[in-house]
Amino acid sequence: MTNFVVDTNVILAANSQHPELSPACVVTCAKKLQDVMTSGVIVIDDGFEILKEYQKKSNHKGGKRPGDAFLKWLLQNSRNPKFCQQVSITLSGVPDKYVDFPDQILQDEFDPPDRKFVATAHAHGGGPLILQAADCKWVRWNDRLKASGVSVDYLCPDDICKFYKSKFPDEDIPDF
Repeated sequence: MTNFVVDTNVILAANSQHPELSPACVVTCAKKLQDVMTSGVIVIDDGFEILKEYQKKSNHKGGKRPGDAFLKWLLQNSRNPKFCQQVSITLSGVPDKYVDFPDQILQDEFDPPDRKFVATAHAHGGGPLILQAADCKWVRWNDRLKASGVSVDYLCPDDICKFYKSKFPDEDIPDF
């Protein structure tokens, strides 16, 4: 089974909560969450920072969307090692900065809420893939993340390219 760290934007995309995403991206993210539930293992931090963020952004109690169903499944299985592995991540003493982030200089470039995903993947040690929907800034750091042993699966490359061109019009899109 493959291990995954799921960025919150995958849940939001699957729930159609990001209006600028293509319909194809929404479907891809929903299918990937289903794949994780049926044949993968999700990796989260044992302080439940990732889980808390998911709960703030989706509705596991009454929601009928794919991301909501994924969160409900995760809450039901968060202590079952067959479906979920928990790892410890350590704050460095500075809010939203982790000892477990593999490249401390790169950490400063990341949005603070995204740092926990990289720290969790790195702390796991087994090379879980970080699932990323369409945050185009991540492709700028892809080579440095790979060099640190962290791999990212960009689920919506066409959307990422579109957003990257819009956000960084004078730059070439990095290979990812």
